[in-house]
Amino acid sequence: MAVVIALDAGTTGVRAFAVNESGEPVGYRYREFTQHFPRPGWVEHDVTEIWSAIVGTTAELMASLDQPVAAFGITDQRETVVAWDRRTGRPLHRAIVWQDRRGAARCDELVDEGLLPTVRATTGLVLDPYFSATKVEWLLTEGGVEAGPDLAIGTIDSWLLWNLTGGQVHATEASNASRTMLFDIGSLSWSPELCDRFGVPLGALPEVLPSSGRFGVTHERSGLPPGIPISGIAGDQQSALFGQACFSPGATKNTYGTGSFVLMNVGDTCPEPVEGLLTTVAWSIPDPTAGGAIRTDYAFEGSIFSTGSAVQWLRDGLRIIDDAAETGPLAASVDSTDDVFFVPAFTGLGSPWWDPYARGTLVGVTRGTTRAHLARAVVEAMAFQTRDVVDAMTEGSGHQVTSLRVDGGASAMDLLLQIQADQLGVPVERPTVQETTALGAAYLAGLAEGVWDSPTDIETNRVVDAEFGPAADPSRVDSTHRRWRQAVELSRGWAAGQD
Repeated sequence: MAVVIALDAGTTGVRAFAVNESGEPVGYRYREFTQHFPRPGWVEHDVTEIWSAIVGTTAELMASLDQPVAAFGITDQRETVVAWDRRTGRPLHRAIVWQDRRGAARCDELVDEGLLPTVRATTGLVLDPYFSATKVEWLLTEGGVEAGPDLAIGTIDSWLLWNLTGGQVHATEASNASRTMLFDIGSLSWSPELCDRFGVPLGALPEVLPSSGRFGVTHERSGLPPGIPISGIAGDQQSALFGQACFSPGATKNTYGTGSFVLMNVGDTCPEPVEGLLTTVAWSIPDPTAGGAIRTDYAFEGSIFSTGSAVQWLRDGLRIIDDAAETGPLAASVDSTDDVFFVPAFTGLGSPWWDPYARGTLVGVTRGTTRAHLARAVVEAMAFQTRDVVDAMTEGSGHQVTSLRVDGGASAMDLLLQIQADQLGVPVERPTVQETTALGAAYLAGLAEGVWDSPTDIETNRVVDAEFGPAADPSRVDSTHRRWRQAVELSRGWAAGQD
């Protein structure tokens, strides 16, 4: 029995993750790498260290397996960019990470110049330094990177692919390309207009290939066994959507992490932009029902800035818990918050509000409020924020959500998932395999190499660990949500008046 290995290049570490033909994990290795903060608001990575960690973890994992490796898949932190020399393979600057804010003033200038409607219509994104374009512009104007025939620019997946193939292949795929703010998600090609506006030479960008298909094979110079196909690539959140088998329009997943990312499959027609949401390419794969022609699916995405970070605040800021695992039992020790609401807008609000001036707000506190009420308010805020995003997606797409598929650290909390089911009025499903990001990349690669014949096989592999159905009185649920929205309004714009 062959295995597929996903190379999961995250923001703080890399993971090599192997699955068998049943989609069951059979081994993994993990290694962290250094975070560099050269100035306030700047975040950089040494991509040679990332590459070394990929080789080390993958070699260790392969040495522990007694099955052949059918293929590698890659999933990666999105929006992070790196520039390197094609002749030498040497990085020309440390990678600028998605969290980096050095392009904020430039984005403000471009909004004032009227570029936002073009960005929204072409890329599905908003003008924000979160995305790659202003990072690349900075590398070329202030970072010492010179344009020329030997310049290569790409996201982390393309850097890994270049090294895996010994410098033979400079490519990416549409889900990663769609996060650069340089990619036309309608034509599925680099936008000459936006590349020109940001001063990015088209010849330096990678070729855009399908997410599932053979990109190349490992080269002996990679430090890994040669000849292994690299056959699937996707950005981390799109990969999780694929790993959760969200293949039909309306199928939706949420990853509860430090923040949360809600993605809804909206089908193979590029939708019009929806206020408060991002439009992104989900994946491009061969469609077995259309003779293997490439089908591209799109997704609405809602980014929630603070979910797990609010639990960290309970632990490290207020010190009302000693361990994050205490949150669920403490919150469950009371039946309600007694009308206490917490809006965790520590750094503003993300989707669907996109309000950078919102700030954390706690309302309804009385002398009877206890730490248990605060813990429950934090848990409920996770569910309320997710409902706000899902409601916007439902209205914007016309697709009803019939269930929510969840993963991430906080999804282990049964109370959260029950509250979430009550708020959405649909079942919430937690899978047995929680590493859905790596699983998605493995599935994309395995599809290309015949390990799985079609997405139907992947759906068959999916096993639900627990399902939570709506059980609360809908009128009470809606009343509570209205009170939450009042609290949100109190939080909004709070920092706008600061000098």
